[in-house]
Amino acid sequence: MATTEAPKTIYDFTVKDAKGNDVDLSVYKGKVLLIVNVASKCGLTNSNYAELNQLYEKYKDQGFEILAFPCNQFGAQEPGSNEEIEEFVCTRFKSEFPIFDKIEVNGDNSAPLYKFLKLGKWGFFKDDIQWNFTKFLVDRDGKVADRYYPTTAALSLEHGIKTLLGVS
Repeated sequence: MATTEAPKTIYDFTVKDAKGNDVDLSVYKGKVLLIVNVASKCGLTNSNYAELNQLYEKYKDQGFEILAFPCNQFGAQEPGSNEEIEEFVCTRFKSEFPIFDKIEVNGDNSAPLYKFLKLGKWGFFKDDIQWNFTKFLVDRDGKVADRYYPTTAALSLEHGIKTLLGVS
């Protein structure tokens, strides 16, 4: 009987991008990642995208990447198609970081990547994601370094990002 090894890092996952193409997350090996479940019609949308863009612009050339995963599980605040979501994010916010396939982050249909992310850093309601814009900071080795609540301002993560990047 074949046994499958449990994933040890996020590099053990393949996800779909917004166009439906497979993306092996090992392409991000050696980078510090911020993985975020996003939504276009949330009260937290404007501030989060604005601050995520600032972090991305400041640190993208130093080994930092943001991976955005649209999710419609919270108040149906991400109802659009992948194409509509990408258009919204790129046009309204001029975001340059990658947007992936719309996923579920909680429940039986939770994306395998999110099941893994939730294992390491417990939220207030055990492992469930509470709302849009929950953030996971992942170190260069592909392990979850920290988890932040949806209301945590993206810019407040800068110290942690700089520490993981080894910049002052």
